[in-house]
Amino acid sequence: MSSSVKPAADHAPPRPADGPAEAAGTPPTARRRRAAALLRAVLAALSGVLLYLSFPPRPLWWLAPLALALLAGCLHGRRARAGFGLGTLSGLGFLLPLLVWTGEEVGPVPWLALTTLESLFYGLTGLGIALVSRFRAWPVLAAAVWVAGEALRARVPFGGFPWGKLAFGQADGVFTPLAALGGTPLLSFGVALCGFGLYEALRIARRHPGRATAALTALTVAAPVVAGLAARPLVSDAAEDGTAVAAVIQGNVPRLGLDFNSQRRAVLDNHARRTVQLAEDVKAGRVPKPDFVLWPENSSDLDPYAEPDAHDVIDRAVKAIGVPVAIGAVVAPETGPLRNTMILWDPVAGPTVTYDKRKIQPFGERIPMRSVVRLFSADVDRVRRDFGPGKEPGVFDMAGSGVGMVTCFEAAFDDAVRSTVLDGAQVIAVPSNNATFGRTQMTYQQLAMDRIRAVEHSRTVLVPVTSGVSAVIRPDGRIVSQTKMFTADALVAEIPLRSGRTPATVLGPLPEYALLLLAAGGLGTVLVRRIRARRAG
Repeated sequence: MSSSVKPAADHAPPRPADGPAEAAGTPPTARRRRAAALLRAVLAALSGVLLYLSFPPRPLWWLAPLALALLAGCLHGRRARAGFGLGTLSGLGFLLPLLVWTGEEVGPVPWLALTTLESLFYGLTGLGIALVSRFRAWPVLAAAVWVAGEALRARVPFGGFPWGKLAFGQADGVFTPLAALGGTPLLSFGVALCGFGLYEALRIARRHPGRATAALTALTVAAPVVAGLAARPLVSDAAEDGTAVAAVIQGNVPRLGLDFNSQRRAVLDNHARRTVQLAEDVKAGRVPKPDFVLWPENSSDLDPYAEPDAHDVIDRAVKAIGVPVAIGAVVAPETGPLRNTMILWDPVAGPTVTYDKRKIQPFGERIPMRSVVRLFSADVDRVRRDFGPGKEPGVFDMAGSGVGMVTCFEAAFDDAVRSTVLDGAQVIAVPSNNATFGRTQMTYQQLAMDRIRAVEHSRTVLVPVTSGVSAVIRPDGRIVSQTKMFTADALVAEIPLRSGRTPATVLGPLPEYALLLLAAGGLGTVLVRRIRARRAG
């Protein structure tokens, strides 16, 4: 490590000798220590709550750096075990309210299990931050450790769960253009650096006011803000390849909850009916004729290849509108897993090319360790047949526009979105089904995620959802049109087509890898010094 990250003293500075009573560990001293530990625990949990409040649907993105500054105050100078405990408490404070929607229809057990598991990753992050907090340049290293924790959580277990990534709460913030520069890892790093730097600046200012404070503030607090402003020219919604008129259909569902798809034919009829109504509006001149139409995920839970009635309903609706339509269907092969499939349906040729969802949601679309999970919740048997993942990205040629399919849960994964853009997507479609989660904040959290993806890859993002909120998002992240929840509707908008690539699209995972190396360097240095100290001892 360079001198800029040279550790401070390996141990805390010596304190004046305790008096005879305190040296013996009198109750007042023990109480003070317990009170201090309790206060840190409460503040750590509070930092998680503040981080939750920074996420949509609230436009309070600026709370995120403050939440991390508060967490830094709890972790700075702590031992590894304390860092793990405090980080876990912060994770619980954040994820318990953030993910409450996961228990909307299945009770608290899955919600609490998921939250507890994911909070352990925040515990590991807190441990790492505590270890590097004795370096002089610790805010930089701590921000890199934060990104490392998010990277780990996005990959394990069962393929990862990136929901709640720091970047996904910044759709309205000044840091957002960093997504176009280095993707969500760089955006998360910028927010974390600002928060940790803010705490360090206040700490140094209180103890040693002077020039060092100004320099530190400029480097760790102002630098991410300036970088975000400097990256703003990368955010553009200019039409590089002309424009297209797109339509997004929200057919609505007959009822909320897990049983919505027991009326699968009603869901399909709703989307077909709303498409036919759109065709009538076009014929009457009330709206412009779209070049293509998007239906949501699970808009047809009846397999149109196996169910003639479902095929005919879809075909009549597509012929009525007279343009290509992307249909979300559940395809049930005779053998093997189910497929969550988007089908490109042509008004003349019928069903043509398909895209199978690649990121299959564990415990939602597939049940790992089914026999074990059944001991905790019988709801696992609602998923009677697991879905299997597709292998290739899907970009549909829809009336000359390259429309890339990123189905629902996939929008949380960096590689799934980027591979679709690299495959030629001029527009990104995120067909989704949120009916299972009722009127919770889940749909707004996902919508914010889609806005970040729009900026990251400079693409229009179209979000058709069965029950809301469906939306049209410009490449600069602005929502220009959206529906209400549980309301049948259709959005028609002229959108820019773009084929240029942002630095984030070109670099892909490289910024994340660089930050992982930085985190590994800091943690590795701590480990080497501890090994040397033990040998010397």
